[in-house]
Amino acid sequence: MSDVLDAGTVAHDDGAIQKQDIPINTDDSPSVVLELIYQLKIKDVMTSAVITGSPTQTLRHLQNIMRENRITGIPIVKDHGLVGIISIHDIITALDKNTIDDPARERMTRDVVALQDDMPLSFAISYFNKYHYGRYPVLNKKHELVGIISSIDVVRSLLVEMNREIMRLEKIHQREGGSISSTFSEMEFNVARYDFEMAGRASTEIKKALKGHNIDPKIIRRIAIASYELEINIVAHSQGGKIRCSILPDKVSVMASDKGPGIADVNLALQEGWSTANEYIRSLGFGAGMGLANTKRVSDEFSIQSVVGAGTTVRSVVYIHSSKDE
Repeated sequence: MSDVLDAGTVAHDDGAIQKQDIPINTDDSPSVVLELIYQLKIKDVMTSAVITGSPTQTLRHLQNIMRENRITGIPIVKDHGLVGIISIHDIITALDKNTIDDPARERMTRDVVALQDDMPLSFAISYFNKYHYGRYPVLNKKHELVGIISSIDVVRSLLVEMNREIMRLEKIHQREGGSISSTFSEMEFNVARYDFEMAGRASTEIKKALKGHNIDPKIIRRIAIASYELEINIVAHSQGGKIRCSILPDKVSVMASDKGPGIADVNLALQEGWSTANEYIRSLGFGAGMGLANTKRVSDEFSIQSVVGAGTTVRSVVYIHSSKDE
């Protein structure tokens, strides 16, 4: 295991990267944008061609590579694994201290924020806006460096995908003559433990169905938050389970049932910040203890039943004409 930390760890601000936010809010952006950022994976957006260095190369050598390629930082890789990064700030410091001929391993920054390629794009956006770095290394499940994702990559990809989505919706509108489906439905999704590559699929499909029923976007947003939080809870904290969504004329019900360890103290679990997430889950940026609290907050009806050792069932109901949105 390298010294590089997965997403969820704040890196040292070395001044090498221009700070830049992405003007997208994962709570109240338009539903078409939310759908895309939960549907797209980081690997769909990242740049795969990455210029790297080795721990034994000198800072002078890396400085020449930066100059030739007009870049401000170089990931340092050993046996395909990311072990650190050398930035233009490190080069300037080395020039000032006359250590420019030292090997990278002696001067590199080791604690680097790194995203995983199978995470939803929403996680990348949240880290851009939280930590303000312009780009992040991307690792695969083997902790190998497979790409770099920048704020420009995100914005460019979203523009392309939004254009495709608009064209798709226009074709549906033309084909159906502008009519909206009035058929209500039941949906069910299997959710696997630690399957972060598919995390968000159920909530994305639920949002698609709700949009087809011409439901108020504010209502869709609340249901989307509940379904996503419940889905992530199953992925991160259980042995797997199911998400069931019932779309009825007057309300939408989302039920999450899992085969997890159960919850010993339900009241404690509903408190903001309380979590039983293990070190692996926390390293991926989960385990903040807000999932059940957020779900309850957006629900008109909320219930939870849990048996230690047998699993947990959570039900969230949002009325289609809810007073919370008036």
